[in-house]
Amino acid sequence: MTSHETWDPAAPGVVTLPSGRLVRGRSLRLPVPDGVRPDIGVYLLGSPPDPVPWESRWVRWPDFWLPRAGEDARTTLREAWERSVHERVEVACSGGRGRTGTALACLAVLDGVPPGAAVRWVREHYHPRAVETPWQRRWVEGFVAG
Repeated sequence: MTSHETWDPAAPGVVTLPSGRLVRGRSLRLPVPDGVRPDIGVYLLGSPPDPVPWESRWVRWPDFWLPRAGEDARTTLREAWERSVHERVEVACSGGRGRTGTALACLAVLDGVPPGAAVRWVREHYHPRAVETPWQRRWVEGFVAG
């Protein structure tokens, strides 16, 4: 059940997508930030994440690589984007940059940012070193919104 309380747009890691939807990206190495909790978390890791007291999805995604099941990852990211209209969505990986940045860039594509501009967009709006590898960049550029 969601509280319909949104993220604070000024909070660390919170990204405002072009449509106004808010999504939080973060590093799982750091403590959960104070304040409201996610309604759903999407965790991008090579092995299952630690349990959390909110709904979550695990995308099997080894560090510096791509999701092991690309279509499942696309489905999970689409669900996260759809739910971000009315729910607090968190996307996270160990370091909070490469996989998280790649996923946030894909959410930006779903939100209308052209795939070829999404890496630059996420670096401007989330972290300057988001999307760490050439193959992550190519995955974003090939991400289809439709």
